[in-house]
Amino acid sequence: MEAVALITGASRGIGRGIALELARIGCSLAINYAGNRAAAEKTAADCESRAAGHGHAIRALPCQADISTSAGRQQLLDFTRDRLGRLDLLVNNAGVAPAVRADLLDASEESFDRLMSINLKGPYFLTQLAARWMIAQTQSPPGPDYAPKIVIITSVSAYAASVNRGDYCLTKSALSMLTALFAVRLAPHGIPVYEIRPGIIDTDMTSGVKEKYDRLIADGISPIARWGTPEDVGRAVAALAQGALPFSTGEVINVDGGFHLRTL
Repeated sequence: MEAVALITGASRGIGRGIALELARIGCSLAINYAGNRAAAEKTAADCESRAAGHGHAIRALPCQADISTSAGRQQLLDFTRDRLGRLDLLVNNAGVAPAVRADLLDASEESFDRLMSINLKGPYFLTQLAARWMIAQTQSPPGPDYAPKIVIITSVSAYAASVNRGDYCLTKSALSMLTALFAVRLAPHGIPVYEIRPGIIDTDMTSGVKEKYDRLIADGISPIARWGTPEDVGRAVAALAQGALPFSTGEVINVDGGFHLRTL
């Protein structure tokens, strides 16, 4: 039976890139989305087509759920269990940027609460639910090769300060600690947890600041002088899904063109 991955925020952008790469290696998918059903259905269809092109028959199923709510998180896990039967990989990808990039001295509580709820609270408690299910599955595995994993998508904003989106930076920094916490807690159960830290990625979220980042890339902000793509992130997730780092947990995998390197 094929492995099953649950990806939050998978209808577009980085989540879509992850879904396509996991489909390529033969994972069936629960494709979570918040509101854009048409985009989620297209991603699902594209994933099944991509898998077929690589000799795999998978199921890719869209599931609308608001991960910022307890009911939404439970709905998502129930959907995955009822429709796909197992969970091998959780990818916490869903996240939002501030509606308005506001200076730190002008930022609103409303924006802070929204980002904390979606970007941090959602992954924290969804990981808790998924981990409980994964532990139960390790005790009665769905297959002889069952090896569950959890991946958390953060950002270089976990450490690179942007004073016009402080709430976003705080959520990404906190997700790094979330990775460490669950890595320690789940290691005795044989469940590794990884953080993937993308850099400047070409998505809808960055489209509004494209000219700014074009200039920064041209000026050498990262050693690899190009935009990253959702596929770049997806390939990193696929490598982890295939067990590329069996003696690692809590690891940070930078997918940032070398942005994290300090140079003189």
